[in-house]
Amino acid sequence: MRLVDADGEQVGVVPLEQALDIADDAGLDLVEVAPNADPPVCRVMDYGKYKYQQAKKAQEAKKRQSFTQVKEVKMRPKIEDHDFGFKMRNARKFLGDRNRVKITVQFRGREIAYTNLGVDLLDRVIEELSDVGQPDGTPRREGRFMHVFISPK
Repeated sequence: MRLVDADGEQVGVVPLEQALDIADDAGLDLVEVAPNADPPVCRVMDYGKYKYQQAKKAQEAKKRQSFTQVKEVKMRPKIEDHDFGFKMRNARKFLGDRNRVKITVQFRGREIAYTNLGVDLLDRVIEELSDVGQPDGTPRREGRFMHVFISPK
């Protein structure tokens, strides 16, 4: 087998017994690194320390990872100005927290005949939030709902 010592220096091709003796003399473990190579590659290292470092790297990567949620803001086509402002403040706060926002317009009863009001409202929302977010496409209609997703900039 090909042996690499604890300092990263190549020892060369040695028999298994000699590799185990070298690892034992150093007080470390003999770890097979590349079993499919010809000859297989082994390394002399402190396996417990190696596992600890791998766990620390994984924990650090997990800490840096950010999760984005999708927050939803629901409206009706004939929403009043004060209510619209309140909903926009919430959407702006969600975008500030690095979350995606789904703006939904719900049609009830005969309002479904006036889908142009919903399109106008969603265009107004997109314009209002253009400084902190950008739409992920055009407004889409699904049944009695029309929605658009807005991602933070």
